[in-house]
Amino acid sequence: MDYKDTLLLPVTDFAMRGNLPQNEPARYAKWDKNRVYDKMKKARQNASVSFNIHDGPPYANGHLHIGHALNKILKDIIVKTHYFFGESVRFTPGWDCHGLPIEQQVEMKLGDKKKSMSTAAIRSECRDWASEFIEIQKAEFKSLGVIGDWEDPYMTMKFKFEANIYRTLCEVAKKGLLIERSKPVFWSWAAKSALAEAEVEYADKEDYSLYVAFELSKSASKAIGVEDAKAVIWTTTPWTLVANQAISLNPNEIYCITKEKLIFAKPLLEVLVAQGITSGEIISEFNSQKLENLHAINPLNGRESKFILGEHVLMDGGTGLVHTAPGHGEDDYFASLRYGIEVIMPVDEAGLYDETLKHNGLLPADVVDEFIGMHIFKANEKIIELLGDAVVKVSKFTHSYPFCWRTHKPVIYRATKQWFIAMDEPKLSGKTLRQTALEALNSVKFYPEAGIKRISSMIENRPDWCISRQRDWGVPIAFFRIKSTKEVIFDSEILDHIAKIFDEKGADAWWSMSIEELLPNGSKFKADELEKISDILDVWFDSGSTWNAVLNSSDYDAGEYSASMYLEGSDQHRGWFQSSLLLSCAVNEKAPYKSVLTHGFTVDKNGEKMSKSKGNVIAPDAVAKEFGVEILRLWVSLSDYSSDLKIGNDILKQVAEQYRKIRNTIRFLLANISDLKEFNYEFGLLDRWILGKASACFNEVSSCFKNYEYSKGFNILLNFLSGDLSGIYLDICKDRLYCDAANSTKRASSQTAMALITKALLPLIAPTLTYTIDEVMEYAPSIIKDGKSDVFDLVYEPIKFDSAIDDTLLRESKEKFNEIIDNLKKDKLIKATLELEIQTSSDSILALDKDEVADWYMVSNFGVFRVDSDILAEFVVDDHRFVIARSAKFKCPRCWKFSAQSDECLCPRCAEVMSAN
Repeated sequence: MDYKDTLLLPVTDFAMRGNLPQNEPARYAKWDKNRVYDKMKKARQNASVSFNIHDGPPYANGHLHIGHALNKILKDIIVKTHYFFGESVRFTPGWDCHGLPIEQQVEMKLGDKKKSMSTAAIRSECRDWASEFIEIQKAEFKSLGVIGDWEDPYMTMKFKFEANIYRTLCEVAKKGLLIERSKPVFWSWAAKSALAEAEVEYADKEDYSLYVAFELSKSASKAIGVEDAKAVIWTTTPWTLVANQAISLNPNEIYCITKEKLIFAKPLLEVLVAQGITSGEIISEFNSQKLENLHAINPLNGRESKFILGEHVLMDGGTGLVHTAPGHGEDDYFASLRYGIEVIMPVDEAGLYDETLKHNGLLPADVVDEFIGMHIFKANEKIIELLGDAVVKVSKFTHSYPFCWRTHKPVIYRATKQWFIAMDEPKLSGKTLRQTALEALNSVKFYPEAGIKRISSMIENRPDWCISRQRDWGVPIAFFRIKSTKEVIFDSEILDHIAKIFDEKGADAWWSMSIEELLPNGSKFKADELEKISDILDVWFDSGSTWNAVLNSSDYDAGEYSASMYLEGSDQHRGWFQSSLLLSCAVNEKAPYKSVLTHGFTVDKNGEKMSKSKGNVIAPDAVAKEFGVEILRLWVSLSDYSSDLKIGNDILKQVAEQYRKIRNTIRFLLANISDLKEFNYEFGLLDRWILGKASACFNEVSSCFKNYEYSKGFNILLNFLSGDLSGIYLDICKDRLYCDAANSTKRASSQTAMALITKALLPLIAPTLTYTIDEVMEYAPSIIKDGKSDVFDLVYEPIKFDSAIDDTLLRESKEKFNEIIDNLKKDKLIKATLELEIQTSSDSILALDKDEVADWYMVSNFGVFRVDSDILAEFVVDDHRFVIARSAKFKCPRCWKFSAQSDECLCPRCAEVMSAN
């Protein structure tokens, strides 16, 4: 007789294969239609704990790359973790919309047409460009399974948003932290704009190493007692020599004059000898103060160059005499400021020499016209040629140099009139912005903890923040200046009036409306006596003030200020984390975030940076089409995001295999509890064992997830699923699930254990595998659904089972048993463990339920030693002796256990089941 139809085999419509690339888009479309974000908010409206991530705005330009995917998926997983743990959550995604990259794209598109267009018209083109890519990126983010307020995302170019950025600027001004001054700043000649430190990246660049001898004035020669001595400076920027105003010496060092009558700092002499610049024979020494306020003569133009003293002159290279052009260096600027030295700036916004060369006599009259309009980097060779015999030595070398991270062109220091936020003015309850920001960080939790040291050191050492840019596409520094005095007006009535205009018409109004129209009625200021400031704000000010426009206004339902978390790549310690902190502290004297989490960068499988030229770029949409978004999401959770994350086809295949194990485990659980109608808590030994293991595992995993240690948590979970659960318990349970009577206590209690594990497992992994768990809910039996319709109805509740079983002896004996079984099968003495029985002298094992112990080893019978047994092997664990014997009974044709009294007869259990049926 064929007994197959009498077995209670697994039943489920939950597919073994997910067909993720095909099914995920349709599932997200359903979520969109059913407005699941609103459902999530409503479901937790009475929650006692709330959590919000304030989204660091991606730039609305271009398609998403794998780094974007990592960032948004990680945010989504963390938000959902808090949701599935029962908390109220908010996530309002947003975009940075202003700035140079968009403006450059529009310039390329418009070509010469741009020259005849108004600023308002150019800005309209930029707005259209940003809008187009926001829609593209929004669809791409949603395809990653990311849930948030996509109906009302924030955009820095929305009218009210621009108004709130401006209001933040006004608040900074009212605190007395906004200053305007002429100072050398990083200048991108390619972008024709000032840059903040965060917009500068460093790369290797080849430059000149140039040593130049300046003759001394008669008074200087007399002061050191040597005629015809020359001061030797070292520079890597020959083009700045035209603007030389001084030579800086270290106030605490001894200087020497060599046999060649060249002046150097004595501590550097040995290095200079090694370079062949001097023989090193000293004829005289003097203290640097002897030359202070005296002069050398610039060999390029015959102008005087004042000797000044400065602590910035170090003994780690060069000659110890520093060429000082206050318009081309921050140290130069501050050192010159103390001596009242004029800032000369002969370079225009495009990096070209201008008429200043001629007006100030910075080059000989017979060659100056040749240099006007020349790019500074192309002038180096000609400058060196003009120096003639004054050149002591010239060579080339490669060093780390600042580049504009937008144009990827080398930047320069260039003195221009810019707006700064002061770091060291004591305007905040008697403290400086620097002090306030550093103190605010003490209340912030960092993941990883080292993040606080990184951002703190950056704030400790950062200069004043240059927030002005000389472009069209951005929020204007919308202040009026009195024409006659150049005084800037910070009148509250005017500032508030302009902000209200921006609320209705956007910041474009600054260009499209006249001064008269921008002034409030009855203003004490006259329009014809005023002029507009034409600069715009650095985009880091835009994004740095988003806490005010999103969290601190009533315009968005984005959660409270300060945000529960800011989460971005580790590079944002110098960028968004810092700009947000400074503006929040400037306005409210507190941090805009309670915690900061940073992740590394995505690299290929070999740890190499991705680039199109290398052909190692992994695009998110390509992963989604080949593997499915769930695999990408699981890759994020399985990776240690605190360092760089490797990704590649082989890595994704490994992740897909892990996903398959998770999916098939869930499928097995669903299939085997499909007919369970009510819970039965009369647990046997093995049920209690697995529930204890599951409870301990899930508690540890949930703790990891709450601390955002997803990689650690998933590794613990996967070990449990493939080891104790699938590898032991579910394998053991097949017999009782398939062969016991449908209403047997043993079967129902095991099903109950499996159901309890399933109910806890689903919400535990739902933050990462949301698509899959939502699919599970469609096919889950009613005892799992418990009135819930989809994944967003779930909430994690731990398995309340504390009676853990000491399984040490059981586990160790099973390991030894399995080793012996492998050999018995290899020697063809047995085909399956069901042919066997286990006998032991261990009182602790004999005290347990005999059927449960037999199931543990997956043998047919268990008991005490019998002398008449057909013994195949034996082993010892500690003092416990075990015997493996061939079963004396016969194989049951229904369950295949060797428990029948005679050949071809049913065992007692199967006979009872068949009789009842």
